[in-house]
Amino acid sequence: MEPSQPDFGAVPVGVLQQPLLRLLAINLGIGASAAALLLGGLIALNPDRLRDLILADRSPATALGLLLFGFLITFGSVAMGTAIMAIGRGDDDGARGQTGTIKPPLVAANVPVHRGRNNSLS
Repeated sequence: MEPSQPDFGAVPVGVLQQPLLRLLAINLGIGASAAALLLGGLIALNPDRLRDLILADRSPATALGLLLFGFLITFGSVAMGTAIMAIGRGDDDGARGQTGTIKPPLVAANVPVHRGRNNSLS
């Protein structure tokens, strides 16, 4: 019989069962995808010869890694923050798939103002 080896790379079963952590993990993945897409677009389009500048360096992998890391932090945080802020939004706030009656737009009402003894409008 071989003793079972612990799997240190595995995620504990209960971690992704929690809705908040699952929400954050999904949105971090969305932010990471956006960061990778942006970095790939910048390298492909070569704005202001950015790709040439990075590849002319002695260690272009370091520059690309730092740029990707900055984009990951930025876009991952934005995606997770947006998801957290959207938690409190109700179903009747114009969310996707809204059905039901259409609310008429608000219109300003004219209110007459009268001057009296107690009013000090000058």
